[in-house]
Amino acid sequence: QVQLVESGGGSVKAGGSLRLTCSASRGTTCMAWFRQAPGKQRERVANISPGGSETYYADSVKGRFTISIDNAMRTISLQMDNLKPEDTATYYCAAGSSYYDRICQSIQSWGRGTQVTVSS
Repeated sequence: QVQLVESGGGSVKAGGSLRLTCSASRGTTCMAWFRQAPGKQRERVANISPGGSETYYADSVKGRFTISIDNAMRTISLQMDNLKPEDTATYYCAAGSSYYDRICQSIQSWGRGTQVTVSS
């Protein structure tokens, strides 16, 4: 059971940037970012493959967000540029135990979340 801790959330104006970071207590197979806004379903934002060579992005963030991971597979970042009010949500880090079809599968652990608020 891996423990995950997110950081880097905050409040910004539309068009601004934030960088989220998630630190894991041990190495993982793959890692992902999800988000959930009030009244909305949890959404997979991005994930990254073992070794960090392959990434996935939701259509809603493609071209604006970038996920990266360190060589130890313990720390991921989500660089969020050109933020929009609809990006407002609690962002959760997740760790999975399998990877295929460009998706980090079998989520085993969740962070407690970090709040991102984007004002117009």
